[in-house]
Amino acid sequence: MESRTALVLGATGGIGSEMAARLLAGGWRVRALHRDPARAGADARFEWIRGDALAAADVAAAARGASLIVHAVNPPGYRDWDKLVLPMLDNSVAAAEANGALILLPGTVYNYGPDAFPNIAEDAPQNAHTRKGRIRVEMERRLRRAAERGRARVLIVRAGDFFGPGAANNWFSQGLVKPGRRPRTITYPGRLGVGHQWAFLPDVAETMFRLLVKDGLDPFATFHMEGHWDPDGTRMTDAIRRALGRPELAVRRLAWLPMRLAAPFVPFLRELMEMRYLWEQPIRLCNAKLEATLGAEPRTVLEEAVASTLVSLGCLERPANMAAGRAGD
Repeated sequence: MESRTALVLGATGGIGSEMAARLLAGGWRVRALHRDPARAGADARFEWIRGDALAAADVAAAARGASLIVHAVNPPGYRDWDKLVLPMLDNSVAAAEANGALILLPGTVYNYGPDAFPNIAEDAPQNAHTRKGRIRVEMERRLRRAAERGRARVLIVRAGDFFGPGAANNWFSQGLVKPGRRPRTITYPGRLGVGHQWAFLPDVAETMFRLLVKDGLDPFATFHMEGHWDPDGTRMTDAIRRALGRPELAVRRLAWLPMRLAAPFVPFLRELMEMRYLWEQPIRLCNAKLEATLGAEPRTVLEEAVASTLVSLGCLERPANMAAGRAGD
């Protein structure tokens, strides 16, 4: 990690932009690859390089001299996931091996199937039962093979559903609330009594940063975050109510039927429908290994994490005294 130069793929997305900002704050030089940085409203703090994550030559050129590649890129609009995800990863692997770099992958719970539920450790069997999950399993298999070849190292941090400032394509900002206005209701996708796991993006980035600068990790290292566990489906909705100062705000159940009918024509809805099972049963990533490694998981107080997310979405005016507090610092 001597160069302290990172290439971030997906730097305009939620976790990619958050990780790029954390690296910059940690004294790293941050490069970001994008097809059209000017049109994307690129963050001027990063060194933007025009290129495509699907073009091996573009990724190789952007990664030259980097000791870290953050692979946080997804196909635009979730289109052609099965055709594009693995070629993009292969380009990152080739670039990492050429530079002896570490690949950092934000992981998911999708890799796991019912035989691993409800409490999942890092070494649980990965018998995914969805199309997206099987692709995730293959991604990790290819990364493991790269680590075994000895020319690159891999760090995977798996977490629950993302929420936070700048995070757009997620259940919080596209399901629970509607951006751009104060919520009149909260729409909840799950059933009451069923637990659900959330991950605040700044906490995810902080966790990843602390791990990647830590000595002694395995060449292929995986960790689970606990994030914010909602044991019965009310903890998150109550936090939204408190942030808005509206304890009486109605919570409605998400109407899955219209989404199912539209899913064949809308790629994003199709992806959401495939993940419906995550709301129908409690599925929890266990963080014992992470806490044994770091001592404590970075965790912002839920109410403050929710308030900052609502402000960023235009659902709440910024309180004068807003200052996020993170446990584990």
